[in-house]
Amino acid sequence: MKPKPKTIGIVGYDGVQALDIVGPGDAFSLAHSFAVAEGLPGYRVVLLGTTRRAFAAESGLMLKPRATLDAAPPLDTVIIPGGRSLRLKEATSRRIAHWLRQRAPQVRRIASVCTGIYGLAPSGLLDGRRVTTHWRYARDLGLRYPKLKVDANALYLKDGGFYTSAGVTAGIDLALALIEEDYGPGVALATAREMVVYLKRSGGQHQYSEPLQLQAEASDHFRDQATWIVNHLGGDLSVEALAARAHVSPRHFNRLFKEAFGAAPAAYIASVRLGEARRRLSQDHASLKSVAASVGFGSVDSFRRSFERHFGIAPSVYRGRFAARARQAPTGGTRSRL
Repeated sequence: MKPKPKTIGIVGYDGVQALDIVGPGDAFSLAHSFAVAEGLPGYRVVLLGTTRRAFAAESGLMLKPRATLDAAPPLDTVIIPGGRSLRLKEATSRRIAHWLRQRAPQVRRIASVCTGIYGLAPSGLLDGRRVTTHWRYARDLGLRYPKLKVDANALYLKDGGFYTSAGVTAGIDLALALIEEDYGPGVALATAREMVVYLKRSGGQHQYSEPLQLQAEASDHFRDQATWIVNHLGGDLSVEALAARAHVSPRHFNRLFKEAFGAAPAAYIASVRLGEARRRLSQDHASLKSVAASVGFGSVDSFRRSFERHFGIAPSVYRGRFAARARQAPTGGTRSRL
């Protein structure tokens, strides 16, 4: 008898964040095509509503559930997306939490995306577990539900059969992790490539990169410096050159940069260069020498040393691991149109 697809139930409600639904939903839908091409059962995605009525997302998009919570089919996985209603309307979070308590024994795993945890936490199912959510709401979550062990930095976390993730796009990272659990890295990587997702981020990775954090904390006067640096990694990014562009002395520029970014120019630029080098190593077949030169390193040796010191792995080994995973990706399914 042919195995049935794993049914993924995504819960919807008025005021939901649409991307928290469609991001994971599309990931599972794409993964279904790749899994079936490999002779695996794949997925069936079912949108569930608190009622039979269509509901409005925060953006105004109208979404029509396939079934109500009470009439939901047998489910392998339940996903609770985030949204304003779960944080601000107790009736909505209480309704979903009550249903989760009833369904939990028959479900293999339960996951929340972003503030979807506000619908899962009241159930008591997460008490004593390590969880995450969007960094903006981590403190509030901890105050409301002190029995949770809240990690404000992680993209997503697994504790037993429960999974929690950070904001919006982290829901796609979580979905890819669940796909990899079910059908291996080949199907997960093929799905990530089809979605044009930057690699497949691990759950322990911070919610935002160091350069992005520094840029967000910088003053308005210096934010354009960060953008210019990113667009000129192969050029002269010495303090002298940057100071001349800012029309100040090198000493004054160095002081202003540290005040704006909380880091010295050299440290910031090295972090950005290495991050871009890692991206290029995973996406093209250029030589290490070409990659090193394109992001501003004077030699392959200095690039290798800096990369290994920063990431704990040699660039050639990093590329080899990514290439090995790419070879495992199935060739069936849909083709990218980009």
